[in-house]
Amino acid sequence: MTAQRAEMWRTDAPIPGRVWWLAVVLAFGGVLAGLDASIVNVGLAAIGTDLGVSLSAAQWIQSGYLLALAAALPVCGWVSRRVGPGRLWLWALAGFTMASGLCALAPTVEVLVAFRVLQGLAGGLLVPAGMTILGQVAGPARMGRVMATTSVPAILAPAVGPVVGALLLSNLSWQWLFLVNLPVGALGLLLGLRVVPRGKRAPGDRLDVPGLVLVALGLPLLTYAITGLTEQQAISTAPVAAAALGLLALIGFIARSRATPSPLSDLGLFASRVYRSAAFEVFFNGAVLFGGLIVMPLYFQVLLGRDIVDTGLLLIAFSVGAAATFPVAGWLTDRFGGGRITVVGLLITAATTLPFALMPAGMDLVTVQMLQVLRGIGLALSGMPAVSSAFATVQAHQMPDASAQINVLSRVGGAIGSAVFIVILTSGLAENATGAASSGAFRTTFWWLTAATTAALVGAAWLTYEQRRAGATARRAPRPEESKA
Repeated sequence: MTAQRAEMWRTDAPIPGRVWWLAVVLAFGGVLAGLDASIVNVGLAAIGTDLGVSLSAAQWIQSGYLLALAAALPVCGWVSRRVGPGRLWLWALAGFTMASGLCALAPTVEVLVAFRVLQGLAGGLLVPAGMTILGQVAGPARMGRVMATTSVPAILAPAVGPVVGALLLSNLSWQWLFLVNLPVGALGLLLGLRVVPRGKRAPGDRLDVPGLVLVALGLPLLTYAITGLTEQQAISTAPVAAAALGLLALIGFIARSRATPSPLSDLGLFASRVYRSAAFEVFFNGAVLFGGLIVMPLYFQVLLGRDIVDTGLLLIAFSVGAAATFPVAGWLTDRFGGGRITVVGLLITAATTLPFALMPAGMDLVTVQMLQVLRGIGLALSGMPAVSSAFATVQAHQMPDASAQINVLSRVGGAIGSAVFIVILTSGLAENATGAASSGAFRTTFWWLTAATTAALVGAAWLTYEQRRAGATARRAPRPEESKA
């Protein structure tokens, strides 16, 4: 057992075929989560028309999913410890697949929103559980390479989603936006039952119900507030009150976690300097990633006048750049450390975001696509290496808490970034403005996107410093025989 653990910590440790196969199977969870969100976004107008509701009412089909996702993430660590991360992943995948089928059968928008909430609860458990399994099986030295494999299909799915959604809507009913999940989920479940390790049950601590109530209220309220302020594009009572209550609930959750001996999530992980700096970078990188994913489609549609299918095809350039780079990013992370690779990635991201803030509206489409590919490469180098660096600092039994916390930070950062960038963009757009008339608003938005990238770069530099400091401390530490002497 000792030899096996030592092998997992070697930076040149080969990765067994069973681990690669497990990583591929777990990628089904990322594909479903990414594909579902982008496909449904495309179909909101069609669903609203068919069910006889306004677009603002249909928007809750997506908002309900996101709120449920935020509520489910914090409890993932506790459930994973109690039932085992493998069992949790299988249950979550089965629940997500069944909820997809129920969504297709919904007769009214109220029922559809309810089933989307079930889908969000399952989706909130699915991705962190998969990360926990990989972290425990792969070990710190293999983390970058293995997790990079699962990220390739997950990053491609959101870009392919609009194209698939547009094609489905042009030939079939909106119900197929959900039915398309069934074969993917069924295949993933069939393979998962064969290869996913169930993990050990840890009867241990009781569920911290007060902590769960506080965080399950705080995160959805904060998400709702951000969504509400974005939609209304103005300060209003309900979103501001929700934001205040959400922040108070999260502050209460932090205080509760520090006071109770059995917290819902182990916030003591943030005592590690490396973990803390990686978490800082993950938050701002989430804002850059998800903010860019929501601004770029509008760039193609509003500024360049492209339709939904063309926009989806143009967005694939970003995903191709990211997908081609992820395996290389994983190897580089295991070889040189996540901090250095993250710095390089964010420098590339900033260098490929600035041209959109500086160049005129009539930028050549080939140039735009080249920048998209390079931007995908930059974000591939800045995303998973930081996550792998955070996970490499924790023990196997802490992995459920770490994966839940990192996912919460990434999601909240993405929600805040998306809301802020959309508010900046829409506030600068004149009514019905298209083409050159909207170029000023887009340039301003890309300046803010560059600023968020700079904040993430500060986190990457901090992570690099802490990893070097930790490495120097480890080299100075006396050997066991020397301490005995």
